[in-house]
Amino acid sequence: MKNSGKLILLLFIPLVVVAGLVFANREVESPADQTPKPLSIADKKASLEVRKRWEASPDGIRYKAWEASHEGKKVHSSHDKIKKSIAAFADMEAVVTSVTYQRPDSKPSGPKWLIVRINDEDYMMQFTPKEFQQLSRLKVNDKILVRSRSVGFSPNHPYLIVSGDYIEFDKKTLFERIFSKNNAC
Repeated sequence: MKNSGKLILLLFIPLVVVAGLVFANREVESPADQTPKPLSIADKKASLEVRKRWEASPDGIRYKAWEASHEGKKVHSSHDKIKKSIAAFADMEAVVTSVTYQRPDSKPSGPKWLIVRINDEDYMMQFTPKEFQQLSRLKVNDKILVRSRSVGFSPNHPYLIVSGDYIEFDKKTLFERIFSKNNAC
C-alpha cells in the first residue's frame, strides 16, 4: 500500500508541472486586444426598436421634453464644453462650489454630491458616503483637478453629472476610482 501511494504521487507531480507550464504559456487575450464585432443588421434593427419603444413610453416622452427644454439644452451645451476632455481622460481644472449639496428627496445615508465649476459651467459629481470621506477636506473655492471617463444626463438633476474618476487637490491624489476586470463600470 505504501508503494502505491508513492507511485500515485510520482505520477501526480509531473502532471501538475506539465499543467502549470501549459497554463503559464497560453496566450491571454486582454480586452484591449479584442475588437468589437460589428452589429448585424438584425441587431441594429432590434436596438432601434427598443429605443423607439422607450421613446414612446412615459419616461421617454418626459426625457425628450426635458431635452428640448431650456434646462436640457443648457445641460447638453455644458457637455459640449468638456466632451474632448472626457474622451481623452484629460485633466480639467475645477473650482468647488458646494460640498453639501443634497437632493431634496434623498436620505442622509444616500449618495453625496460635489458641485464644481469648470469653464464657467457647473457640474455634479456623485459619490457613495464611503468615497466622499476621501474628499472631506475639500472646501468651497478650492481648486482641484478632475478627470472623468463618462457623463450622465438626467432631467432630475440641475447640472450635467460628471463621473469624478480622479480628483487631485494641492498636487495630491484625493480620490481615484479603480476599474478592474470584475468592476468595469
